[in-house]
This record gives sequence, C-alpha cells and structure tokens, in this order.
Amino acid sequence: MENKVQLITYIDRFSCRNINELHQQLLREELKPLFSGVHLLPFFYPIDRADAGFDPIDHRKVDPRLGTWEDIKALSRDVDVMADLIVNHVSAESQQFLDYLEKGESSPFADMFLTYRKIFPQGATDEDLLKIYRPRPGFPFSRFQFKDGTERFVWTTFTSNQIDIDVNSEPGKAYLESILDTFQDAGIRMIRLDAAGYAIKLPGTSCFMIDQTFSFIEALTQKARERDMNVLVEIHSHYKTQISIAEKVDYIYDFALPVLVLDTLFHKNATNLKKWLRMSPRNAFTVLDTHDGIGIVDVASEQGEAGLIDDKDIDHIVRKIHENSGEESKKATGAAASNLDLYQVNCTYFDALGRDENSYLIARAIQFFSPGIPQVYYMGLFAGSNDMKLLEKTNVGRDINRHYYTANEVDESLRKPIVRNLRKLIEFRNSHPAFNGEFEIVDGENDELKLNWSKGDEFTQLFVDLNNMQMSINYSSPNGEQNLDLI
Repeated sequence: MENKVQLITYIDRFSCRNINELHQQLLREELKPLFSGVHLLPFFYPIDRADAGFDPIDHRKVDPRLGTWEDIKALSRDVDVMADLIVNHVSAESQQFLDYLEKGESSPFADMFLTYRKIFPQGATDEDLLKIYRPRPGFPFSRFQFKDGTERFVWTTFTSNQIDIDVNSEPGKAYLESILDTFQDAGIRMIRLDAAGYAIKLPGTSCFMIDQTFSFIEALTQKARERDMNVLVEIHSHYKTQISIAEKVDYIYDFALPVLVLDTLFHKNATNLKKWLRMSPRNAFTVLDTHDGIGIVDVASEQGEAGLIDDKDIDHIVRKIHENSGEESKKATGAAASNLDLYQVNCTYFDALGRDENSYLIARAIQFFSPGIPQVYYMGLFAGSNDMKLLEKTNVGRDINRHYYTANEVDESLRKPIVRNLRKLIEFRNSHPAFNGEFEIVDGENDELKLNWSKGDEFTQLFVDLNNMQMSINYSSPNGEQNLDLI
C-alpha cells in the first residue's frame, strides 16, 4: 500500500450505478491524481439490508446490481483495492444460519453460531452479563424459533439481523478463510477487519478486546499475509488499546485524530494533539471522517484510566458539534435515531466545523501532516453537508453522512473552491518526497502547531496559528523553498 491518500466510498453513493462506473470516475482528470487506493465499503450481496452492506447474506458474492468479481479485479489493476472482511457476524438470512434454524444441531453449520447456552452452559450471573462490553443498549442476544418449535437465544452483538460467528469453530474458520480466498482471486490488496474486537466471547470477561481477541487477530492477519494481503484493523477503544493492537497488525486506524483536531481548533490549543502525535502508532491510517460517526470513545477515559482529552472538554466538543451543525447532528446521534452504537456523533466533518472552509482546510492539512496513510471519505472529499432528507427517510443516524451523490452534484462539488483547494492539498501530500522521511513536532506555544517532514535535503512544514486561524505550508523544491498557495 503506497504512502499516498486513499479514498473511502460506497460504490452506489458516488454518483455511480456500478463498479465499472466508479472505475471510470476514478480515472477522470480531476480525480486520477488524488487516490492511489480505494476502500470499497461493502459491495457484497446485498448492499441494502439493516446495516448498509455490513450484514451480507453472502459475503462471497458481489451484489449483482453493482457488478462482478471480475469488475473488482479490473479496478484493482489501476488502484489498490481494500475490502471489508466482516469478521464478527453474518446475516440472519444467510444460507448458513437458515440451515441452522431448519436442522438445529444436526446442521453442518450448528457450531458456527453462538447460543447463550454455548457460552454460558451453567447459566450466567448478573455480574457475567453486566461485564459484557456493549456498543448499544441491552444484552447481546436475540430470540430465534427453530423449525422444531424450540426457541434459543443467539448472540447478536449489533442487530438481530447480524448473527455472531464462533470464529474458533471449524465451520467459522472455513467461512472466514473462504472469504480471504475470494478476495485474493479478485486482486484485493488489503482487508479491513470489521468489528474484530467483538469476535471472541468468553464467560466472565468483557468479550471485547480480551487477550484471546489479540491472538485471533494475529492469526487471521497471518492468513491474510499468506495470500499477499495486508490487514487494517478497525477498533474503537481507549487509546492505549489502539497502541497495543498496532504492535500486532499491519495497520490500525488513528480514530483519535478526528476529535483531537476538533479539540485543537475549538479550544485554540494544540497541547492534546501534540501529546498524541508524539506517541501515536506510525502504522496507522489517518481519518477525519468515515462511514461511521465521529468516535468519542477513542479519546475518552475508560474505567478510571485517563483519556487523551479531559472528559469535560469532550462534552464541550460534542456540544460545539451540535451547535455548529445547527443541532442537526443531535437529531442523528445516540437515542435520537436508530444507531448501532451510542459512542459516536453522527455529522459530516464539514458541518462539525460549522461549514467554515478555512477551518476545514486546516483540519485536512493537519491530517495529511500527521503520521500515517491518509484516507478521505467521499463526503469529506466533496466537503459534503448533512443529508437531513435521507436521515428523515431512514431514521438511521449514520445516514446523515451517507449522501447519494448524483453526477451533477459531483461535477458541481469538484468546481467548488474548497474542494479545489483540498485537491491541491491531496496532490501535494501524494507528490512531495519528504512525507516518506522523518516526522517531527516542533516545540512552540500551545496556540501554535508546527509539523515537519524531512528526507535528506527535502522538507515540508505545516504551521498553524490557532488564534488567528491561519496556516502556511512551506516546502523544498528544485527552485528553492516555496509556499503552497491555495485559492
């Protein structure tokens, strides 16, 4: 995976009806210099169930409305393609789970699923159940009736349509490896392990990122590497957990960065951001926005362990996002809408900054100068605003940041000055050799941020004056030191 900016997008929300049209979009003059790779959000069959493709009926089949594996392979010849390996669960409508409901314990897939009795054969105490880490309210079980009339509680971490897999069972292992084989054949270069933190369930534990989870992730990463694929692990958790995971995998997300950048810009103080950048994992993918919300847990305290930002300051940041978005984010966050988790604020990053173009470009510059490979979400690429109509239609909180762009909207967005400036920043990040060198935080006042990259005689520096909200980018060139001019 090249150290250049990557795109994250849904195929059908980028003004494209299918994979081939997205392929052509990425090759157009305005976009071709921007992205060396693309993370295709779930394109498996089907893409339109409860969780926008993260609950596939058949993970090894491309939704025919989008194309085929051959189309994915063709795309992979021009850009590096990343796909999601949905580790934790399958759809309740999957062939495997339907067979289990039909045949019960005589099904060849019976061991693939986790029932309450399988995890707690002697029953569970209140303490056992309260220990389980939850991304949403309630207990992680759903009641299902089998063909013989019996009923059982089955483990469902997220929704009742997402049935958790026993990843240590033989059919569970075979299922995950078959997906890896399918990806390898399609030319996919990297996989993102989705919801991997919830994969291992042991009684008496939190069932989230326990020691056995680390072992599972390491083993699955090795299987991917044997197929010439790198692994990006998606975990929302305390920052120390992120650092521990990073030591064991190819890449991890820097989910702390989005809130730390907001903290820096809202409070005009870079202290917390500088502290993090001095210790953040270097094998990271940096983001400001994704298909999920803006994660709060990644910077917060946990069980008495201090976070990266004081909890009272986090509360102020959340309130400021709501204020900046005209309270739109409040309507999409937590219990206000249908949400799989309550620890994220649903809002476009542009709206979180009050649609202030200068602040938005400063935020992107900080992202591009932070250690790691930058990813830009399609909504962020276009400096998109909250889609309140889609939110109203679906009542799914995350849909506020999952707009379906038309071809005209894409063309209009690419002409906007803020997007033209962002494109210029992306091209600079992709082309300057200093970004493949050494990173340095230059000491300075709390209301200043100076980030340097250098490689031999090549250098570039980002300077942000937070009080006046001004930035400059200096860099080496064959014609001497230059300043990056934005429109």
